[in-house]
Order: sequence, then structure tokens, then C-alpha cells
Amino acid sequence: MRAVQDQLIRRGGDRRSGRRRGFAAAVLAASLALTSACTGGDGGAGGKPSGWQDGGGQAAAPKAAATIVEPAADAKDVPASTGITFTTKQAEETTVELKDSTGKAVEGELAADGGSWLPAGALEYGETYTATVTATGDDGRPATATSTFTVMAKPGKQVRISSFLGDGQTVGVGMPLIVKFSRPVPEDYRDDVQRRMTVTSQPAQEGIWHWVSPTEIRYRAKEFWRANSTVSYRVQAGGLPMGDGWYGRADLTVDIKIGPALIMTVDNKTKRMTVTKDGAVVKTIPVSLGKKSTPSSSGTMVVIEKLRKTVFDTFEELGPEEGYRTKIDYAQRLTWGGEFIHAAPWSEGQQGRVNVSHGCVNVSMANGAWLFANTRIGDPITVKGTERRLQNGNGWTDWNMSWEEYVKGSALPYEPPGEPGADVTPDPDVSPAA
Repeated sequence: MRAVQDQLIRRGGDRRSGRRRGFAAAVLAASLALTSACTGGDGGAGGKPSGWQDGGGQAAAPKAAATIVEPAADAKDVPASTGITFTTKQAEETTVELKDSTGKAVEGELAADGGSWLPAGALEYGETYTATVTATGDDGRPATATSTFTVMAKPGKQVRISSFLGDGQTVGVGMPLIVKFSRPVPEDYRDDVQRRMTVTSQPAQEGIWHWVSPTEIRYRAKEFWRANSTVSYRVQAGGLPMGDGWYGRADLTVDIKIGPALIMTVDNKTKRMTVTKDGAVVKTIPVSLGKKSTPSSSGTMVVIEKLRKTVFDTFEELGPEEGYRTKIDYAQRLTWGGEFIHAAPWSEGQQGRVNVSHGCVNVSMANGAWLFANTRIGDPITVKGTERRLQNGNGWTDWNMSWEEYVKGSALPYEPPGEPGADVTPDPDVSPAA
């Protein structure tokens, strides 16, 4: 079962102030205005209703009809991100074909709503295309609608879209998907961008996109990623209007793997870290956390980066009395503010008994080496019972937010699995990662 996030159902045209309106209303208005583009049953001769059969006196099944709503026939300067939006009547089967000026077919697929079709990639700038929608009714007779349009010239202002993760990378079960934009995306355009972003996982897992800032959007599953699953995400934003005359530069596709469910939990009360792998405890490690003047943060974080050797220089942050410059082994960053898991041979006598660090999770050299060898970027760690709560945004704190809080960061309404248009239908035969 494959899970698909944010079905691609909306047109790619640029947005003007006050342009918002219901999709159904737009379709209805276009249907009334473009009836000449439909083919199908006309009124019978002599004023008889369409489909009337003289011989038997019974009405035949209504004939199929199709209308292309967008792009309109002979439209110019169409965004390269455009899809084909259409309506059909009495159709048992609907197909969409898009060809360029040489007659070459463009790959694409129907959206789940059944009323739109999106090319597999951005269209060519300056090229002319012809879309054909064919609706076939019960009687087997097809009705077609066509629209020939021309894509805009290549824009001078383009937004670069990048992913933190690369193809083939294996990450921890807490790793959020991170996509960045080279310039801010106006709030009024974020829903259009998000509609062009899909996440597919095997096995299927429920999740949603969350705007962290105007230049960054992240995706997390409702629960930790399932161990050893595969995830593919795509941003189909090439040529997509992004406000103020800016357009998406290119599409982006990334395939990653999820590693084992290695989860770290630190309890300040016991001064112990418990490490589980796929639900089983594999190691218990004595720790020393931040002392009262520099407490560690309580909350759920993930490993952001791993540094086999580094130097901590805190003179600027802590001042000449508390500051220090120290060589560090087996450092794993948890927050932007400077909290790490790292080896601290100088505090091995206090580990498991008393907190003496400046906010980091201190472990022994041997335990630091073991953790460093077994963890991945994106592995989660939860610290409990300290004097300070983790501040959201201080690191990849996506899991420090409740699901309800996280959903609020989406530019599109959240629809639970099983409802029309839902992001994901979870696989009931697969249990969440421990």
C-alpha cells in the first residue's frame, strides 16, 4: 500500500489578490461558460428530450460529455506547472492526453478527485500543447473536449527548491523531511505549493507538512517512522507561481530509507539513558546532565549532526568565568543552542550520580563511542525531568509538538485517513515503531 500526501488537484495559474473561491463554484461557472466545448447528446428533433427513443417510447441512457475548464482554449502565457482541470458527465471512464506541438505525448496521471490531471514534470517554456479529455459512457460512445494553449516564456525570477536529505540516505525514525526555498513563499501561495508536494511511504504512514517559516517546510509522520521503511517525497513546483512574479525553478524528488528504531530516553531522576532498538532495551548508560545554572532541556529532540572530533568554545556565550574551550569526542548535536550528547571523560565519576555539565548529555568515552557507532541523523532522544523545557525551534523539535499542534502548521486542512482526500490511509497490518 502506498500512501500519498496532498493530492495534486489545483490549477497552476498565478494568484491575484481576492482570487480565492470554491473549487466547485469555479467548475460550475466554467461549465456554464464553455458548453460549446462539450460533445454529447443534443436535444432531439422536434423538441424531443435528448436521448428519446421513438421506437420504444423509453428514454435512453444519457450520453457522456466532457469539458476542459483550464487551461482555456488558445490561452497564452500559461504557467509551466499547469495541470488539466475538467468536468465530465455520465462517464464510466475518463482519459486525458496531452501532446506538444510535435505530437509527442506528455506523461502524467489523474488526481484522486477524478477532475484533474497533472503532468509528470513541468512543461517546456514557450511550447504549445493540446489537451484532450475523453469521457466514455455506458453505451461505449466517447465524448471529447480539446484545448490548445501556449506556455509562458521562461521567467527571469526563479525560486530554488532544495532538500536537506539526499537520495539513498538512511536516517533515524525521528527524521523530519526538510524542504527549503531560496526566497520566502507568501502565505497566500503556500497552499498551492503544498498541493504539489507528495510523500509516499512503504508501508503507508499517516503524516502532514508543516511550515516552519516562509522559507522552510517539514513533514513528519503522526508517529515515528516505521523501522526499515522507505520514503519518497516530491516537490512538483517547476514553473509554479510563488508570488511577486517568482516561479519555482525545478521539480525535486528524493528517495530515502529509514533505519532501525533506535530510541534514546534520558531520565534526570535516575541519571540514566535507556537505549531501545526495535522495541527491545539494548543498553543502559549512566549520564550527567546540565547543572542547575545551565540545565539540560526536557523534551523530544533528534540527532542533527555527528562530529567524531570537535572543539567546544563557549567563552562568547558564557563569559570568561564560565566559558571554556575544550576538545570533544563523539559529539552528537541535539539543539541549535549547543546541547549535545558527547563523551566527557572528566565527568565519568559524576555520571549516573550528579549533574555537572553545561546542558549537554555527558557519557563516558566507551559509551560515547558505542552511541556514535550505532546512531544516525534523525534518531530521537527524549530527556525528562530537568528544570528547563525544550523550546520549539531550538533544533528539529517536530516531535516535541503534539500532533494537533503540528497539524496547525499546514497550509491545507487536515483530513484524517479514510475520509475523502485524506493524506494517507495507514496499513492496518503494520504496527508503529516502538
